[in-house]
Amino acid sequence: MPGSRKMEFKGNYWHETCFVCEHCRQPIGTKPLISKESGNYCVPCFEKEFAHYCSFCKKVITSGGITFRDQPWHKECFLCSGCRKELCEEEFMSRDDYPFCLDCYNHLYAKKCAACTKPITGLRGAKFICFQDRQWHSECFNCGKCSVSLVGEGFLTHNKEIFCRKCGSGVDTDI
Repeated sequence: MPGSRKMEFKGNYWHETCFVCEHCRQPIGTKPLISKESGNYCVPCFEKEFAHYCSFCKKVITSGGITFRDQPWHKECFLCSGCRKELCEEEFMSRDDYPFCLDCYNHLYAKKCAACTKPITGLRGAKFICFQDRQWHSECFNCGKCSVSLVGEGFLTHNKEIFCRKCGSGVDTDI
């Protein structure tokens, strides 16, 4: 067409008025565009049609990002619900659909071992024992008298103490 500019993109040619956004059909001209298999899009239409929006800040995720509970997040927006530390490169736990760094989770929610009082997380397949309202790390579940491991063994209780059968036989036990 006389007087119109020829547009070239990826080896293809268009009249300036024919090089349009697939969605809004407005001429793209020299404005920024994003190309997909289905065509070329102006940036606003691409964001409206295809982009993921961060669950926290509600802005477009242009690259990277993570998914938590089937929701997209910017890496810098995925923060511990307790201390606000970035979690994208950290191990974390969740509680009621909120992410927490291990320190905050352990402080706020983790059960404490009846023997060593350290948090019980169960991370990386760590084993633990629960009995009544108490929990122990596997390595802490030992006789209160002779310290033999009680994992997989019968045991007796007296007040808050646990004993192997041998040591517990001379004690007036709860069970």
